[in-house]
Amino acid sequence: MNSLPIIIFKGEVLLPHCEVRIDIKNDIDKKVIKYSEDDFNSEVLIITPIDQLEETIDFKNLPNVATVGKIKLNVAINENITRIVIEGIKRVNIEKYYKEKEFLIANIRPTTQFALSPKDEKALIRKIEVDLDKYLSRAPYLSNSILGIINNEHSISKIADLVSNFLPLSIERKIEYLITPNPYTRTIMIIEDIRKEEEILDIEQKIEVKLSETLDKSQKEFILREKIRIIKEELGDKNVKDDEIEKLREEINKLSANEKIKTRLLNELNRYDMMNINSPEMGMTRDYIDWMLSLPWNVFTKEEIDLKKVRKSLDKTHAGLEKVKTRIIEFLAVRQMSKDLKTPIICLVGPPGVGKTTLAKSIAKAINRKFVKISVGGINDEADIIGHRRTYIGANPGRIIGAMKKAKSSNPVFLIDEIDKMTRDYRGDPASALLEVLDKEQNKYFYDNYLDEEYDLSNSLFILTANELSRIPEPLRDRLEIIYLSGYTEFEKLDIAKKHLIPRELEEHGLKSKITFDNNSILTIIRNYTREAGVRELERNIATILRKIATEILEKKEINTNIISSKVEHYLGKKKYFFGEKDSKREVGVAVGLAYTDFGGDILPIEITYYQGKGNLLLTGSLGEIMKESAQIALSYIKSHHKDFKIDYELLQNSDIHIHIPEGAIPKEGPSAGITLTTALISAFTNKPINKEIAMTGEITLRGNVLPIGGLKEKSLGANRSGIKEIIIPYNNERDLNELPDYLKEKIKYHLVKDYKDVYKIMFGK
Repeated sequence: MNSLPIIIFKGEVLLPHCEVRIDIKNDIDKKVIKYSEDDFNSEVLIITPIDQLEETIDFKNLPNVATVGKIKLNVAINENITRIVIEGIKRVNIEKYYKEKEFLIANIRPTTQFALSPKDEKALIRKIEVDLDKYLSRAPYLSNSILGIINNEHSISKIADLVSNFLPLSIERKIEYLITPNPYTRTIMIIEDIRKEEEILDIEQKIEVKLSETLDKSQKEFILREKIRIIKEELGDKNVKDDEIEKLREEINKLSANEKIKTRLLNELNRYDMMNINSPEMGMTRDYIDWMLSLPWNVFTKEEIDLKKVRKSLDKTHAGLEKVKTRIIEFLAVRQMSKDLKTPIICLVGPPGVGKTTLAKSIAKAINRKFVKISVGGINDEADIIGHRRTYIGANPGRIIGAMKKAKSSNPVFLIDEIDKMTRDYRGDPASALLEVLDKEQNKYFYDNYLDEEYDLSNSLFILTANELSRIPEPLRDRLEIIYLSGYTEFEKLDIAKKHLIPRELEEHGLKSKITFDNNSILTIIRNYTREAGVRELERNIATILRKIATEILEKKEINTNIISSKVEHYLGKKKYFFGEKDSKREVGVAVGLAYTDFGGDILPIEITYYQGKGNLLLTGSLGEIMKESAQIALSYIKSHHKDFKIDYELLQNSDIHIHIPEGAIPKEGPSAGITLTTALISAFTNKPINKEIAMTGEITLRGNVLPIGGLKEKSLGANRSGIKEIIIPYNNERDLNELPDYLKEKIKYHLVKDYKDVYKIMFGK
């Protein structure tokens, strides 16, 4: 009884009289080869496991028949790979498997030898040659070199091994040939396999005939290419597309999407695999698969909701805005208590520069969510929101899905900026397309035209921003939770400048720790060089000063590192606005109103004059329809109460009245100038001057009732910037005084009025 070291072959069967070439990377196998060459005359036992998927070798599962191989070539390709050629010598029976040191060893003995009569052997050889020749003539993709090899052979056992190794058989079938020692039985198996292959060829020919009747030239080309691909695959010569298909299939199987999405992607991948490389749809299909694979299907960022940490983070990044911060804290608190809470759609409404966008970023950072942003200002095509259908050339998903791809998470903080600046034309209504996105009941099933599948947006925290609520379409506004951000007081701006703006600008200009601003210099910039609700203009002015200082340093001038208020004019030029420096001279026919604009609150001077005419009313200053109606109401009210105000009715009837609101290039709209227009008219027709340090706001009716207004805080901030000492407001706005900062209530005296006659007493006395 002999023994030989073992090499395990997976995916390959070595039959006697055949050769196999393999590349060895495993160090154990390399040692086996060395062991065989040194101690066993280069002979080694080749074992092919019956179970090809078995990872751990179990002796019980190994076959009892194997092939003794002779190492004919042993070449080191590089330091890691050794290439060997092994020739099969004979079949042997395995008596016993065992381990010796680190090697697998088997005790072997010869297999049973079967003798055939010369006549029978010759008949079998002739039968194989005839059947094989017939088969090869019908299978052009197989070489006929095997015929030349077996023509010179006279052993049926050797011929059977050579032919069975040549046929395109499975690993399992070749193992059956190996464990069958009787050459007669193996020859019968070969004849059966050849007939099976011929039947397959018959079926293929029938399919070819049917296809040829219907397929055009390009389809035939595709079939041929597919055949070539399959042949290359059998030969181990896969092309780039084949590798690409396999990689995509693996990615799809690993995707965390539901089975419906995976099935859709696998179907698209099969279509892509079957397409002709010259097909125009090939690129479109690949793009679609890439988009679907790149989306975060059921991928979530873990939230970290620590309310104290969130509050601290928001206070650090934003001064003031207490109402907004409180609402965010409330939402997070309820979310912590109830995991099923539907995410609200928050809309931050306020003038530019008050920190709406940075607030959304701070919220995302505070709760450890991804942050993505899209701007819809100026969009007029609904396809920008819900995507184009794939039938269009250059089609892509909408901005919503595009942002989710960037987020790489299904629960980001999603900012949609400038929601009030979308437009509508013949290409569609993007505001209507957003309805599904921003509806808490529908966005779980958001449908993008390009994806052609539903995508769950319900886990995203949507935050919208707008400058004017009135410009948001009503159906869209109904889905939003509105939070107003008013402008900053001058002391809030001072705090923001010291903590955020100045340190950031100093670092960007390379002047960190070199320049300091005192409080008075910052207040001077705020009061005399800006008139805004936010802090953008303030930041630009600070940057302007630092640029000039940087220039002076490079020119080697002596500079003072402390910026005081007297030096601000040196860097920024003459004052643009005059805070607290209003002309205190009283004038006839000039009243001061208050307005709420995109940039916060501001004063609204109204001038009135009259001259001989026929009672016509002339309005200038880019006034809207509502403000024009307010002027007509004010005039009608005065005419009906002319005796109460001691106005000559004939003078009213025989005069043309000209109402003008300065800065005529700026559009003005709204009813809240009603009492201001009335006061200016009375002043003009009674020749009584008006105190310019008193401003007023309120809508007036034909009966003289004063109706409440909006934006009291913003208007108060604008009045304070302009040096107003007193403000007349409607009585029903008393509740809004509680929301004003103490700073404003200390600086400004508020008069509450129910009827215009209350206004008259304040402005003109008894």
